[in-house]
Amino acid sequence: MRVVIAEDSVLLREGLTRLLADGGVTTVAAVGDGPALVAAVAEHEPDLAVVDVRMPPSHTDEGLRAALAVRAARPGFPILVLSQYVEERYATELIGGDASAVGYLLKERVADVAEFLDAVRRVAAGGTVIDPDVVVQLLGRRRVPTERLTGREREVLGLMAEGRSNAAVAARLVISEGAVEKHISAIFLKLGLEPTPDDHRRVLAVLAFLGHPA
Repeated sequence: MRVVIAEDSVLLREGLTRLLADGGVTTVAAVGDGPALVAAVAEHEPDLAVVDVRMPPSHTDEGLRAALAVRAARPGFPILVLSQYVEERYATELIGGDASAVGYLLKERVADVAEFLDAVRRVAAGGTVIDPDVVVQLLGRRRVPTERLTGREREVLGLMAEGRSNAAVAARLVISEGAVEKHISAIFLKLGLEPTPDDHRRVLAVLAFLGHPA
């Protein structure tokens, strides 16, 4: 796997590069601002970009803006955003109308190398990875349409929003995969997500959870 890193801290850039290398991931470019990210993706055509939300010059949302520009130019391009704090607006803006191949993690998660590398691989493979702390905050604020779900169903949907597979959800909640499948079926029913050949109901359920129109 080949990645581009966009992070204005030289130390963190070097640390991420080393962590990725130890996990068998090659960093083809490591840049420090948004325009450089856009240029690096165009030049190297990597499999994934790891992007800090806040970069020069204003250190507000330049990294996010650059990530959105990359996604606009290359729809479906995998982006894993790292943030210092839980910033709900940035998480939902990144996902927008397409939750595939995107991730939003707090920087503290990088300390868990296995978890970080797992997130990198899942996003690169087209999955959705949302930091558990962001999920908790969104769950506390978004009441419709998830207010129709039971407590267990909300737990299952929250883990789905983190990008967890049925097996991973079952392991986390200490229930069977069959039980997880039943909960997911109930979630789809209550959210009005009928099976169609064109839609990915799991992604649509996550979007509903995050407060976006399906």
